[in-house]
Amino acid sequence: MFDTLLIANRGEIACRVVRTARAMGLRTVAVYSDADRDARHVQLADTALRLGPGPARDSYLNIERVIDACRRSGAGAVHPGYGFLSENADFARACREAGIVFVGPTPEAIDALGNKAAAKLLAQRIGVPCLPGYSGAAQDIEALMTEARRVGAPLMIKASAGGGGRGMRRCDDVDHPELRELLAAARAEALASFGNGDLLLERLVEEARHVEVQVFGDTHGGAIHLGERDCSTQRRNQKILEEAPAPGVSAELRERLGAAAVKLVREVGYVGAGTVEYLLTPDGHFHFLEMNTRLQVEHPVTEAITGLDLVEWQLRIARGEPLPLAQQQIRWQGHAIEARLCAEDAFNGFAPQAGRVLHWNVPAGEGVRIDHGLVAQPEIPPYYDSMIAKVIAYGADREQARGRLLRALAGSAVLGLRTNRDYLLQALSAPAFAKPELATRWLGEASAAWLPRLPDARWAAVAATLLLHRRSRVFGPLALWSSSGQRDTPLRLAVGDQLIDLRLAYRRGEPVQVSVGEERFAVEIQSDDGHQVQLIVDGAHDAALCWLQGSEGWLDAGGACAAFVDRSQAPTEVDDPESHGLITSRMHGALVKLAVEVGQRVRKGEFVLAIEAMKMEHRIEAPVAGTVVELGAAAGNQVSPGRMLVRIEADAA
Repeated sequence: MFDTLLIANRGEIACRVVRTARAMGLRTVAVYSDADRDARHVQLADTALRLGPGPARDSYLNIERVIDACRRSGAGAVHPGYGFLSENADFARACREAGIVFVGPTPEAIDALGNKAAAKLLAQRIGVPCLPGYSGAAQDIEALMTEARRVGAPLMIKASAGGGGRGMRRCDDVDHPELRELLAAARAEALASFGNGDLLLERLVEEARHVEVQVFGDTHGGAIHLGERDCSTQRRNQKILEEAPAPGVSAELRERLGAAAVKLVREVGYVGAGTVEYLLTPDGHFHFLEMNTRLQVEHPVTEAITGLDLVEWQLRIARGEPLPLAQQQIRWQGHAIEARLCAEDAFNGFAPQAGRVLHWNVPAGEGVRIDHGLVAQPEIPPYYDSMIAKVIAYGADREQARGRLLRALAGSAVLGLRTNRDYLLQALSAPAFAKPELATRWLGEASAAWLPRLPDARWAAVAATLLLHRRSRVFGPLALWSSSGQRDTPLRLAVGDQLIDLRLAYRRGEPVQVSVGEERFAVEIQSDDGHQVQLIVDGAHDAALCWLQGSEGWLDAGGACAAFVDRSQAPTEVDDPESHGLITSRMHGALVKLAVEVGQRVRKGEFVLAIEAMKMEHRIEAPVAGTVVELGAAAGNQVSPGRMLVRIEADAA
């Protein structure tokens, strides 16, 4: 038995564990890096201890510091959350040696199942079907290339340790020289994310779905499953929408999936929460992919349809209690869908965003749950995963859940950083998801034609009126005074590369008349508390979230969230960096590879550099063919958005 729990994680999952632990009467201990000193999980816990500097390897991934924090705080147990040390057998072993309860499986079970290569060998041995591939001990690049050619294309390269899409690369031609680069990139990303660069190879099935089964085991020999989830909506092998139950999975298929999963965990005497992942082909056959020996990001959708608290189950099992329910007592009702709201520019290569969030609003409502770790104006560090919140919607059926999730996301806003909100809205509205016609490839194919939602004329009118309104608050009513009684003000707003010309006509005591091309709007500010603005636009009441400083601002109005700048005195030309081969950083991160030098000739599309940001490696290619004439950073440098990295002098046309 233990009465104090240390949560060896951060963000929304740390807050999630604190909530249940407190409800069970446990004292909670948070840990934090310097980058998370003011984070919400630090404020929620009963006490908090510093681990070290911002980078994860110096803080959340440092086993000795986490164990020391347990000793200093008197914590008798540690919950690892997901990511970081959650599937690290050495950490589980260190906890055991220190007399600390690890809320999860034994080190031996993690060794057997947490490593993808070991898990596949075990699954094959006990008769759980697997895809053709390679999961052997020979890990040099030449051996992997030989095995890749044996397995054939299309091929998926995977990190043996960890998950989350990191250390994964697709290869469509195993005889192409690029295979060597793909293997090297996957290894580097796996090593940076999990401290283990081992890889496995697997034949890629194009039309398959990604379906996973939630399992639990206890110390009394019990093992059950809590049903399946569909995680087929993925981009770059990272899940963005998850749902339960999986559409189209019959009770008979659920039983077969669950039985195979339970067989696997019984084989190793598994204790705690885990997830067995499968590829499900259209003919109803399934193939074992891997097992995650931890709680999953998407566990709330299972909680929604079963009515169970999975973190409470974890803690009770860690105390030595038997499973709270038997298999025949598990009931599933309704449907739930989860969306991962991430700080990333979804329409610009999913570049991670870091920095201060000026204001945010993610409204809960009927059937909607928000899991987050955000304070009022949080700082999003560049060191960790880009997910900032989870939005979970539950309904009597799938369509009701989808509708509730659409409304919740459409009503949300994060000002100051770009997020994937509009991308999520398009995914939820796409015919393939709505029908549903799911497969792991559907999102990549459908989203290729998606474009960011551009602010419309009404949005521009609200932004212009807000600028005028704030200007009058700063400079007083005389700023808008005119001897004729009406003041006409031209304005040019820049939203990214888009320029919007407007004209505002203002007469004291009347709404502002805004002209945007041929469209006309009457806009009145009813109230303004600095963040939430109440408006009347053409007689209709509305509200907008905003932030404004000088001539720059962020606004979310009418479902369009974007930054704008008053360019009324600026030239109209918009420079195109690709026209002269300029490569600038789109994110905060570390320049981990630089494949060119000054004087080197490059082809358009040739690999130039790689930036590691938020635990992912982002490869940048040459925008033009030409000669490298300038380098702005060296490998190993930390870079920030806008920093010049490489300049290429384009070949003459």
